[in-house]
Amino acid sequence: MCGIVGIVGATPVNQSIYDALTVLQHRGQDAAGIITISDDNFKQRKANGLVKDVFDSKHMQRLKGNIGIGHVRYPTAGSSSAAEAQPFYVNSPWGMALAHNGNLTNATQLRETVAVSRRHINTTSDSEVLLNIFAAELDKMPNSNLTPSNIFTAVGEVHRKVSGAYGVVSLVIGHGMVAFRDPDGIRPLVLGSRKTESGDMEYIVASESVGLDTIGFEVMRDVEPGEAIYITEDRQLFTKQCAEKTSLHPCIFEYVYLARPDSTLSGISVYEARLEMGRKLGAKIKREWADIEIDAVIPIPETSNDIALEISVELGIPYRQGFVKNRYIGRTFIMPGQTQRRKSVRRKLNAINAEFKGKSVLLVDDSIVRGTTSEQIVEMVRDAGAKNVYFASAAPQVRYPNVYGIDMPTADELIAYNRTDEQISDCIGSDKLIFQDLQDLKDAVQKQNPDVDGFECSVFDGVYVTGDVDQHYFDYLASLRNEDAKVIQEQKEELASLEMHNES
Repeated sequence: MCGIVGIVGATPVNQSIYDALTVLQHRGQDAAGIITISDDNFKQRKANGLVKDVFDSKHMQRLKGNIGIGHVRYPTAGSSSAAEAQPFYVNSPWGMALAHNGNLTNATQLRETVAVSRRHINTTSDSEVLLNIFAAELDKMPNSNLTPSNIFTAVGEVHRKVSGAYGVVSLVIGHGMVAFRDPDGIRPLVLGSRKTESGDMEYIVASESVGLDTIGFEVMRDVEPGEAIYITEDRQLFTKQCAEKTSLHPCIFEYVYLARPDSTLSGISVYEARLEMGRKLGAKIKREWADIEIDAVIPIPETSNDIALEISVELGIPYRQGFVKNRYIGRTFIMPGQTQRRKSVRRKLNAINAEFKGKSVLLVDDSIVRGTTSEQIVEMVRDAGAKNVYFASAAPQVRYPNVYGIDMPTADELIAYNRTDEQISDCIGSDKLIFQDLQDLKDAVQKQNPDVDGFECSVFDGVYVTGDVDQHYFDYLASLRNEDAKVIQEQKEELASLEMHNES
């Protein structure tokens, strides 16, 4: 999961891209980057860190130009090094840059294809592979004057060669911005526009609608699965369906956790979807836990706040805020590394003892993935004096790896893998645990848009919509994970050795 944005404007776009990235920061806190085009040259700044830390005034002044793209990274494929920060660029043809949200499931084979075409990949990122595949297809076009038809043909070839999930924004020097979405519509992409005071039309593409409306753009529509958007440097808009076969299967975890509540994706309000999740889960609790006395319903902030409120209404039990959140600590789920997540939970949340002492409480969270956060929160609530701690998850049990851009690559990291609900409850230390049913979750999200073909629910049901994911691929992911862990350990040992040498 990453956040991307691209803008073609009538005036400099650096500030608008920066502002859009700040409201997409929840999609990635590891690194940020912006590339603009000015005088037929790329102007770039990218580095590890939050948006506010990566860019200062001197960087913003250098990012000249009326067209540009930006990215916030959450590492899934590749490492967390600064070299992996996006956007990436290549010099041929014309000069191209690209930012990508998602994950390619055939990246290994594609690397071989890139090597045959005499292109070099500098990083372990599948996004750089995608850039080179797209660049190689554009390089085949016969005309030096690139046309919309040429671009759409190249995107069609990308769809034929690439498998997985991808929302893409890219730049071609001297021509404009190209954006496209995977044929299954797994990762989100939204198109918008705004009219300047002088009457000029400007265009934007971003991962979520919140990246548009908070900076004054109006949402036109979602980019369709398999569709390509081409906006020339003089702001002419061209669109075309470039995939031979498409379906709309958005990632359901976007609605559970990833997206902001004020976003609308695939015609579905994330906020309304979460309210409906609460109603569904509240009804299940009422059916199955009729004999349990609960004094208060308390959300684990912030994604579950609206869900918990609806559970409270459904059960007729008071809703209380039992935690104070430190807003200067990032989202623990998207922090790279289990150790970093574990250390962050206590710094992120603090219990209000008066809401727990001597009470039987129902804690509500959006999901339970690794269980690290849940376990520490239950412990925190017991330390605050709770009599009984019940736990409700607005999502079903996460039992399978995600391969489409969310950091759940190995099953044995998932607390629900090969465990019953009772065993999971024991692991996190709750007195009782209940999960949302998958069909109820699907119904809750699809209620606003019955035209959605289905949802990408692989983390819950093990069904991968691209049809190319098997045990061999999982073994490959596990090997990459082990290699990354080995490199990190070696770096730690080298650092420790250096420190000892300096002390001596």
